[in-house]
Order: sequence, then C-alpha cells, then structure tokens
Amino acid sequence: MPAEHKDVSSASLREHIANAKRIVVKLGTSSLVDLDFTVSSGKIDRIVDALEARMAAGSDVVVVSSGAIAAGMAPLGLRIRPQDLATKQAAAAVGQVYLFQEWAKSFARHNRTIGQVLLTAADAGRRERARNAQRTIDRLRQLGTVPIVNENDTVATSEMRFGDNDRLSAIVATLTAADALILLSDVDGLYDRNPAEPGAQFIDEIRSGHDLANVTAGDGGRLGTGGMASKVSAARLSARGGVPVLLTSTQNIDKALGDASVGTVFHTRPNRKLSAWKFWALYAADAEGVLHLDAGAVKAVTSGGTSLLAVGITRIEGDFKAGDIVEILGPEGEGVGRGEVAYDAADLAGMLGKHTNELPESQRRSVVHADYLSNYASRL
Repeated sequence: MPAEHKDVSSASLREHIANAKRIVVKLGTSSLVDLDFTVSSGKIDRIVDALEARMAAGSDVVVVSSGAIAAGMAPLGLRIRPQDLATKQAAAAVGQVYLFQEWAKSFARHNRTIGQVLLTAADAGRRERARNAQRTIDRLRQLGTVPIVNENDTVATSEMRFGDNDRLSAIVATLTAADALILLSDVDGLYDRNPAEPGAQFIDEIRSGHDLANVTAGDGGRLGTGGMASKVSAARLSARGGVPVLLTSTQNIDKALGDASVGTVFHTRPNRKLSAWKFWALYAADAEGVLHLDAGAVKAVTSGGTSLLAVGITRIEGDFKAGDIVEILGPEGEGVGRGEVAYDAADLAGMLGKHTNELPESQRRSVVHADYLSNYASRL
C-alpha cells in the first residue's frame, strides 16, 4: 500500500486513495443543509450519486454525516444555532429524522438501503462498546447497506462529546480499519491562511506537524461547529492511526471520489503508526484516573519501549481498577500519555516511589507495561 512508505509521493498517495477498497467519507453541515436551515435534497442527491459511483467501482463506503442540529432548526422555528445543551439536543432529535429521511430517499433511487449508527464519546471510550460499534458497521457493509454515522447529540452531554464530526470520522476510520478518509466541507483544501485573504497559498500535502508550522486554520462557520482547524486536527489524528486523508470541498466530490486529484492529502507515518489498541487508548478511551510521574520516569517512558514502574510515580488520582485506562502526567502537569494500569488505586497507593526489589513478590510487575502504554511524544 503506498501509504506505508516514507518516501511516498503526493501522486502515489492520491492513487492509493482513488483505489482504496474501504473508505470513510465525512460531510459537513454546510454540505447538507441550506442557509435557511432546511435539508437540501439537491445537495444530498449529488453526494449520493458520487458515493454510488464509487461503490459501483468496488469500494465499501461509510458515511459520517453532520447536520442534525441545523436540520432541526427550521422545523422548530429557530433562526440562530442554539448555544445551550438542551436546545441543541432538542434540535438534534427533530433534525435527525429529517436528515435521515433525505439520506434514505436519495439512496433509494439506487435501490440502496442505509443504516443509522448514532455514537457518543462514551461508546468509543469503552473498549467493548467500541468493538460493538465496529462490528455493527462491518455487518451493515456485509449486508450491502450504507452505514450513516453521526454523533448522538440527543443524549451526549457537553462533557462526553467528540466535539465535532471531524474527530468522530477519524475515530470511525481507524476503528473500521479504513484504507482512506475523505473529509468534505466548503473549502477546496488547506491553505496557509484564510483562502479569501490575498496571497493565500494552497498546500498540496502534509507529511508531519512540521508542515503546519506556518499555517493558520480558522474555526467553524454559521451552520457547523468544525472549521479548518478541526479538520486539520482530525486529518492528523486519522493519519496517526495509519489512515491517509484527502481534504477538499463537497463541490469537488466527483474528483475526490474519482481520481483524488483535488484537495490536500495527509500522509501516514509508518514508523510512528499506532496499533489499534494504542490509538484507542490515546484518543478515544475514557481515563479513569491519573498517574503523576517524576522527570526521570517521564524520560524513560517517552524514550520508547520502557514500562512504567512504581518508583517513578509520585502521586495518583482517582478510584481506578486494574485494567482501566489512566492519564499519565509529568511533574509540571504536562501530558505524557495514557496506559492500562495493572493495579487498583488502593494497591498502587502503597507502592509509590518504591524500587521493584522493595515490593512484595505480587507487586513486582510494571504498573503500566510498555505494550499497553501510548505516549504523546511523537505526535508531530
């Protein structure tokens, strides 16, 4: 696969995306809803026709669809996007119906059935629930049905949200082992600044965070929550999990799903690709507690391949159990990573700062084994 090679060219990566067997396609709110907050049959029909052409060429497609809150505004008589959680959830409850009716009606023109998959961050945060979502999506595809995924805004709390569907699409792409993620919005690709500004330069490809050093990306617009900054973050997240990304506008959907000759591509980095478990632990899992480390322990676990021992832990927080995911912080409170802890909090409390040979035989294994520890050090 071209994306597996460090020296892959932009052209080769685009060829890989054009021929990818399993793809996730994310649509932003403005791509689905008109300015009067009504769901646009015309926009959705054009999108579905392009998706159907890609599926006819042999690809499996998962759609991540925004738009539920915006679609509920017109039926509820709302003129501006709600800010309070209760009204957002009410709008989503109404809008979800209108939005999926349009998706179903449009795909029915091609004798294609759709399946609705509504997720919350809690679903991705628990390993078994994440696996269950993955199995459901896979089974829908096996049955020839197009999974339409959205965040379950009607029940998600402000503390337990993905934040936007860009991030959700990156997590779905990784959970389902997609070959490519295609992010579609109202901008034709990534620029070094607002493309409306004079002299803005288009960026063809991103290989690492260093390529973003001089890029200024903005926030969301009138209809949606995810601006270019959100899309860049999601694209990097997806690439970190080993799934390359094409970022472009919905207007370019035919070429995006055809030869992938448009937009900006984000390369994966094979030497820094996370395993499925480490990706989940780092970016999706719920953390049940916190381990605070001294400087020596931080250096050890971020150097790679080193397990975390009790001697390097200065303080713990939370009532976690063995097998839970915990957040790992440095001496100044800086994020170090996450891992699966091997001890209950009550047991670990009496082990802090002790060398392995000072502990009873039953407590001489590592607190977080290197195989179950994922650090933030190599995110660039």
